[in-house]
Parts: sequence; C-alpha cells; structure tokens
Amino acid sequence: MVRKILTFPHPILKTPTNKVDVIDKEIETLVKDMFETMYHAEGVGLAANQIGESLSLMVIDTKPKRESPPLKLVLINPEVVHAEGSLSYREGCLSFPGLTIEVPRYNKLRVRAMDLEGEEREYELEGFPAIVFQHEMDHLMGITFLDRVNGLKRRLALEKYSKLQKQKA
Repeated sequence: MVRKILTFPHPILKTPTNKVDVIDKEIETLVKDMFETMYHAEGVGLAANQIGESLSLMVIDTKPKRESPPLKLVLINPEVVHAEGSLSYREGCLSFPGLTIEVPRYNKLRVRAMDLEGEEREYELEGFPAIVFQHEMDHLMGITFLDRVNGLKRRLALEKYSKLQKQKA
C-alpha cells in the first residue's frame, strides 16, 4: 500500500527514531509499504519516519539511478561501523519535494544492520549507495539534508522550498 510521505516541517522528521525490537508481520508489511511508497514517489531510499513510523528502519533501491550497480536493501537498526573519504552530491528528498542541494558526505562506508529475517549483516557501500544510506540514516536520527549545509546555502534552500510549497497550495 502506498502511504503518504510526510513533508518538512513535520515534527517527526526532526525526531530520532526508536529501535525495532521484534521483526513480525507488522514490520514485514511496513517494509512492503515502504518499497511501494518509495517506487511510487520515484525515490531510491525511504526512512520509516518519512511515512509516520518512528522506527529505525530504511529501504534502499538504487536501481533507478544508473550511476552505480543496483543495490536493494532493507536495513533495520542500522549503524555506521566505519566511514572514510569525502564527496559532495546534489541530493533531493521525498520529504522536501522539488528541492535539491549539494551535500557533503563520506564516500565509503561499512554499515551494520539487521535484515528482514533478523540476521545481523555488514555491508560495504561506496559512492551513490553510500550517499543514499547516509541520507536515510540522517532521517532516522532526526536530521534532514538541510542540517548538513551551512548558513547561506541553508537559508536560500529554505526560501526556495517555501516558494515551491506556496506554488503547490
């Protein structure tokens, strides 16, 4: 089922999520809904809190972006084990429709998370998949991509976003 994606300034987007304690049918249904919602919105990543569920859970599917080998993951209670290198990428966000901004990120990551079967796994991510993971991980921590840029860039992006929202109204 496609769910509504919450948009900034919804307060859940600025609130850290809670760990998933049990992987049950509700979580499996949530993951299915998250993939459907993400595909419907033409995204490549989605955090649970973006659809109103304050859980440490994200889905990623980089297949629509041909810049990297396709990668489809369900990451429950993810954490960064190691990060290195740096790059900058013009990111968009489903919770900030129409807005893109250049964001500094790590280039390589080793991350740990549970999969949908409850198995703990580690993944090596580089380039675009690492960017997507960091963007969604920020959501799980109550951080938006605008929090990753400084003063003037941030102010200009917020002004642009405000104009976009007024045009939709």
